[in-house]
Amino acid sequence: MLETKELTIRFGGHVAVNAVSCTFAPGTLTAIVGPNGAGKTTYFNLISGQLKASAGQVFLQGRELSGLSPSARTRVGLGRAFQLTNLFPHLSVLENVRLAVQAAQSGAHLRGLNLWSIWSDHHGLTTRALQILETVSMLDKQQLPVASLPHGDQRKLEVALLMALDPAVFMFDEPTAGMSADEAPVILNLIRALKKDKTKTILLVEHKMDVVRELADRIIVLHNGTLVADGDPATVIASPVVQEAYLGVNPKDVYAQAVAPPHVNLPAQGGTSKTR
Repeated sequence: MLETKELTIRFGGHVAVNAVSCTFAPGTLTAIVGPNGAGKTTYFNLISGQLKASAGQVFLQGRELSGLSPSARTRVGLGRAFQLTNLFPHLSVLENVRLAVQAAQSGAHLRGLNLWSIWSDHHGLTTRALQILETVSMLDKQQLPVASLPHGDQRKLEVALLMALDPAVFMFDEPTAGMSADEAPVILNLIRALKKDKTKTILLVEHKMDVVRELADRIIVLHNGTLVADGDPATVIASPVVQEAYLGVNPKDVYAQAVAPPHVNLPAQGGTSKTR
């Protein structure tokens, strides 16, 4: 269980996130939506530790994380994917994933210089890394330097790194931002697969309401840093105040989307992600 209590951050006189209290249960994908500047990514940054809260607390499985660094929060189970990729550009695809697997596992690399154990562990780490690359359809690119990859492949690799860390909580910040219509379904299918593991909690910041409508079990809406709506997708999307004031769309358009049959594979809307 991930929980925030009265989580707040101020930048001078501006309150970017205002006393947000929320719990996120395992087996649930929660979409965090709202207009530009609503505080969605800032809220993510407070949870994962990239920003220090002015007030409030973050808990994971009853343990308070508020005083921990981002890396320490990762070690206890928070996995964060960024709107911009966060990779080692001069290492190969395989080396990136192997390092993530190594960070998540104990082995001879932590026990000293026993050459046989080190080789055995290295072999095991590489095998696991290759399995993950196969899952994200990047096995054929394992030896390429990350800097040579197109944007869509870098986003897939970032998901692979998250999978390698095996966190209790997956946090995705606009995972298909900047991806083409051909690339986006791969990421969305990976998230669908992650949803099948009911021990995992998934948080998703997303602007595309067709993506939210299909994937989310629950939607929370932020506006001016304040939590203004929380509930199942049909209820939240059908709320006129959310449609007009917080999502910035015509209520009739959202209703038409809500009653339409879900897509099997969702096309991405081209272009770069919006600044929040």
